[in-house]
Amino acid sequence: MSEKIIEVPGGEYLLIPIETGYIKPNENLDVIINSAKEYMKDGDYLVIAETPVSVSQGRLVDEAEYNPSLKAKFLADIWSKYLWGYIFGPLLGIKKRTIKNLRKLPKETRAHKEVVLQLYGWKHALKPASEAGIDLSNLPRTSVSLLPENPEKVAKELKAAIGKEVKVLIIDTDATYRKNGKYFTGLPVAIEGIDSDNGFFGYVKGQLGENMGSTPLGCSEKISVEEGLKIANITEDYQKSLSTAMSTIHSVKEVLGTDEGSVTVEALDSITHTPAVIIRKK
Repeated sequence: MSEKIIEVPGGEYLLIPIETGYIKPNENLDVIINSAKEYMKDGDYLVIAETPVSVSQGRLVDEAEYNPSLKAKFLADIWSKYLWGYIFGPLLGIKKRTIKNLRKLPKETRAHKEVVLQLYGWKHALKPASEAGIDLSNLPRTSVSLLPENPEKVAKELKAAIGKEVKVLIIDTDATYRKNGKYFTGLPVAIEGIDSDNGFFGYVKGQLGENMGSTPLGCSEKISVEEGLKIANITEDYQKSLSTAMSTIHSVKEVLGTDEGSVTVEALDSITHTPAVIIRKK
């Protein structure tokens, strides 16, 4: 990989993307660490998206193996698609893209809701989309990935492997919110200072508060919430700008030219991935 330094808008930070092939299930993260080692300096951040970490841990679930219960069918067909797509979503002013996606939820959503119910319960299953941080994109066929196990521990291990005075931060694009001066997220885990595992209730409360952007899940060092959010959002803004970005399951067809349920590891490996970036203060 050749070093490509990008100046972040605002002039305070520089960004170096770490480009790789597709990181496969149970494959270690050496491809990220070895590239990062070459370019990182003391004081830098290495920011890693949650999905490659989860995939490397083998935290995959095949939703085709789950038979939807009546509860899951209600959550998919009535609660999320109609009540949130046509009533609650517009009433609370959620993103138009999210409303559009809710209104066209496919029947496969029933199995997805069953997965959420069984693994995380009603508190997360009631959330109309992005439940419990489960990722449906960047994965083969009907597989989904759960959030990484113990992201703070992983971040500390990756820092030790780099062997420099750097900070490793694992992030998720699902939102952290602020209301009455307090930070919270629906996700099951976040860095210290962000109240986590609020599920649906955090999501609803968040619509009445301020969306602060991506959530820092775990860091190798103790950092402030404000710093974690700033670094996470710089990373998300860059990754969203990439032509290969698959931020949602609906963008898979546009990038890979195949239906969501037909994605193969080979197809995923045919494009350049940017699972991590280095953030450097100027």
